[in-house]
Amino acid sequence: MNSVKTYTLFTDHDVYLFKEGRHYKLYGKFGAHSVEKDGVKGVYFSVWAPHAKKVSVIGNFNNWNHKDHILFPRWDGSGIWEGFIDGLPWGTLYKYAIETERGEILEKSDPYALSWEQNIQAASLVSTTWYDWNDKEWMENRHERNSLEAPISVYELHLGSWVREEDHPDSFLNYRDIANKLVPYIMEMGFTHVEFMPVMEFPYDPSWGYQITGFYAATSRFGSPQDLMFLIDELHKNKIGVILDWVPAHFPGDANGLYRFDGSYLYEHEDPRKGFHPDWKSHIFNYGRNEVKSFLISNAMFWLDRYHADGLRVDAVTSMLHLDYSRNEGEWEPNVYGENVNLEAKAFLQEFNTAVYKEFGNSIITIAEESSDFPLLTKPVHDGGVGFGMKWMMGWMHDTLDYFKEDFTNRKFHHHKLTFASMYMYNENYMMPLSHDEVVHGKASLIYKMKGDEWQKFANLRTLYVYMYTHPGAKLLFMGDEFGQTSEWNFTQSLDWHLLKYPVHKGLQDLVKELNHLYRSESALYENQFDKAGFEWVEADDLENSVYVYLRKGKKREDVVMVVLNLSPKVMDYRIGIPAGTHWEVVLNSDDKQYSGSGVQPEILDEKYEDWMGHQKSMTVKLPPLAGIILRQKKDKKYKLHRIKHKR
Repeated sequence: MNSVKTYTLFTDHDVYLFKEGRHYKLYGKFGAHSVEKDGVKGVYFSVWAPHAKKVSVIGNFNNWNHKDHILFPRWDGSGIWEGFIDGLPWGTLYKYAIETERGEILEKSDPYALSWEQNIQAASLVSTTWYDWNDKEWMENRHERNSLEAPISVYELHLGSWVREEDHPDSFLNYRDIANKLVPYIMEMGFTHVEFMPVMEFPYDPSWGYQITGFYAATSRFGSPQDLMFLIDELHKNKIGVILDWVPAHFPGDANGLYRFDGSYLYEHEDPRKGFHPDWKSHIFNYGRNEVKSFLISNAMFWLDRYHADGLRVDAVTSMLHLDYSRNEGEWEPNVYGENVNLEAKAFLQEFNTAVYKEFGNSIITIAEESSDFPLLTKPVHDGGVGFGMKWMMGWMHDTLDYFKEDFTNRKFHHHKLTFASMYMYNENYMMPLSHDEVVHGKASLIYKMKGDEWQKFANLRTLYVYMYTHPGAKLLFMGDEFGQTSEWNFTQSLDWHLLKYPVHKGLQDLVKELNHLYRSESALYENQFDKAGFEWVEADDLENSVYVYLRKGKKREDVVMVVLNLSPKVMDYRIGIPAGTHWEVVLNSDDKQYSGSGVQPEILDEKYEDWMGHQKSMTVKLPPLAGIILRQKKDKKYKLHRIKHKR
């Protein structure tokens, strides 16, 4: 006898939108939901399996027997199976037993489950995302902190390896324990946001979370959904934004996951040229299938809605947009225009961005991890763009790291690797990443990418950070890079926090802290970070000295800072052209002893009223070796009088 009763949460309109690919809140319909039928409490189950002959719920409540609790197929041809089972409590373990057209029984975890087990069985749990949030103030005002005109400095971290207890180095901390350590650290360091590498459920630790099976489940490695919500809540209460890595590009072929879910190519594209990823041995979503689009966009909405995420950094966008990504000739098929753009994936990303920005406005950010020159990624969809809020500036990252690897005598031959970004830095809204991908797989840690002896390596990295924090664009720094982690990132263990007992590491950390706070306090460094009015080269071509000089400008005319980078190991007196009537003071020197530098002080030696570098006035500045200095325009009385006279 079937112990399942008829019940539904779907309206006809829900089904219509689902089939049209325009239902963006499916997490309120699919999955396991605690409901009441005829005065009896129980759980409503629903799952999409259009090619199944039969679907039943199996679990620890029926000894995993697929004959006892058979779901009912909807009459409308939607492929939805559903039903009510009474008496099931929170924490019930379950899966769907799906009988295929060939008579095979597949045991699948719930694609919409809110929690999964952490074992080989990896069953779904009847769970909830109810939480008593305390971040009302943040949510009401976060549009100001997530604005493109606000300072955005992101600390990227992997929850499993940021920190672990010394007494239990092989064990993960709970989300709540992480909160107690992470929140004060981010506040002290001055980052505005954190970015978590995927928190969605995944089976294989070496994937770092990028091979997801439970798209709607917070990974239970670190606790319950409520524990993750507590972590986000605590960050928000302390005015720290939260960005989540999101992976709509692919999924693994685990037997209990989305792969061949009902015995057919359901979520993945059936053509292996579009449906299989040769690098990651994973399966690519069928972006042209409406129900799949509803699944994915609903998933994005879910994390922004239920978990109060402030943004989504979309992983592997390049692989989504290019049909020939990582494929040889003959292994891909051009689109209808004979080109390599995946038109269905592009349309999906446009729909995703349109939907989430319509729902949440400018209170959230979407960020594309995209390494090609695909056009208009951060332009509005109605103007032909893809609609992202920002794009990772991968070209800047690669050119910059290549430059800093060069010997000092060779840098003049690579000088324009640091100026080239100014040719395109306003084509998109860029985030400047020094991410986890740069410190793994034999690429070396950031500190060991730098040229020279130990002192020179740290001096180089300090100067690189000055360059990064004063360059137009938002910032992203991977955990450990702020104090010069010497070994490559290892996802199986904690960062090497003990390094902070050494002055060079502590000095580097102090510099990053100071740069974060300066970036947030000097509006010239962020107000026009995506506007051409915010940047001006003063000296871009001094190859022989490896010196760069540029201005960053805020919205007010007098709101200007000057950045001077000396990327040679010599001290020099350097003449710089400045506007007539302006006066300057040094506000940061990366060679200061407090940052474990040599202590050479950048002095302004003289000022002259004579043309230099296209300006009517010049000043000579003593430049420390391998250092970046930041100068601010003095706002003294003489300066103000000059400006008033000039305006008349």
